[in-house]
Amino acid sequence: MECCSRCAAAAPRAKVVATAPPAADPDDGRRVAVDRPSAAAVDVLQLSQRQAATSTEKVPAPGSAPASRRPRQGRIAQRNISVDLRPVFLRDELIELGDLFRAYQLRAEPDLAQLASLQERKARAFSTWADVSGDSGLRLEAQRAEQAATTARLQHQQRTSRSAEGVGPPVVRLLTAPTQWEHARAVLAHVAEHTPLPGPQARLVALMLTLRTALTGIGNVVGQDLSGLGLTDPEDLVERLADRGWLVLPGTAAELLASKPENPTSITVPSLMPHWNNPGPFTFGKATRPKLSGWAQKVVSDKKLRKAKVTADARLLVLTLATQTSADGRLGPLGQGLDLERLASWCPVNFGDLQLLVEQLTQAEWLADAVVTGTHLTGQLTERVLPLTCPLP
Repeated sequence: MECCSRCAAAAPRAKVVATAPPAADPDDGRRVAVDRPSAAAVDVLQLSQRQAATSTEKVPAPGSAPASRRPRQGRIAQRNISVDLRPVFLRDELIELGDLFRAYQLRAEPDLAQLASLQERKARAFSTWADVSGDSGLRLEAQRAEQAATTARLQHQQRTSRSAEGVGPPVVRLLTAPTQWEHARAVLAHVAEHTPLPGPQARLVALMLTLRTALTGIGNVVGQDLSGLGLTDPEDLVERLADRGWLVLPGTAAELLASKPENPTSITVPSLMPHWNNPGPFTFGKATRPKLSGWAQKVVSDKKLRKAKVTADARLLVLTLATQTSADGRLGPLGQGLDLERLASWCPVNFGDLQLLVEQLTQAEWLADAVVTGTHLTGQLTERVLPLTCPLP
């Protein structure tokens, strides 16, 4: 069918198969040649005419393209979404998710519950996309989205958890992320297996020095870092660690304990120094190490512990308990208490000493309703110290 360009644009599903050449000057006496449409073009136009005759849809104005029929363009996770992607519902879901993630990034305040929901949808959509396209990279992206959803959900749960009584504002913790809590537990477990000297005091010193030197094997320490731990004889303990080769000092133990913040002592823990075939025992980064060290220092130097003159044994127990609570501060997984044999592997004290340490921590307003049975330590950390806890998953 021969028609003008405006009529062709107004005909649904019509295709232009040939274009007429420019009209000749009427004065030149020549005839204008027009290409005859093909049989396929006639079939397409006839189909379009039948559909237009039976359709109740509004016909677009002449000269305008039917924009509602054009596939949407989209982008998500730095990937373009093909307009030919099938099934269509998957393409539409990916486009909508891309829009929602970009809108989330413009929020003034984070909403971790919403972020977890978006990541869950992304994980499902990318998994389906991987099945359709066979792209393994999409499947890895789906796994990362699922992990991100889990992390965001845990952060939301911990940030909105309340006190043990279920009232009051959400707990704002010094270490904010579940990954940081896992790193804190990893350092405690490493020190428990690699302390060169027996006893809780040696383990506490090894823990604090490990946190200072965790990634490079080298760190700075001042005298107050050790003398404020409630140790019986800090100088003798530092000398014995140096004699064992676990600790390397530039001078004597007395010089280390006399050092001030303006002139700290550089120490070395050789077992933590990375080598070409051994990057070290820890997986956290440079930004996390000082956060973990600051958290531990905050715990052991709590003003209530200092005022009560709590021993080094009790301070090691405090660090251990802070990493072994539920979100509301109850001891043990799901708040069901801590097995004494397992607790002894983290904090090497016998049953009789544990009773005394629990009494010290109760007086220092760290523990409440604590009971030591033949197999478990039950109770909870007080609301005052909940910000210093690293809840179990």
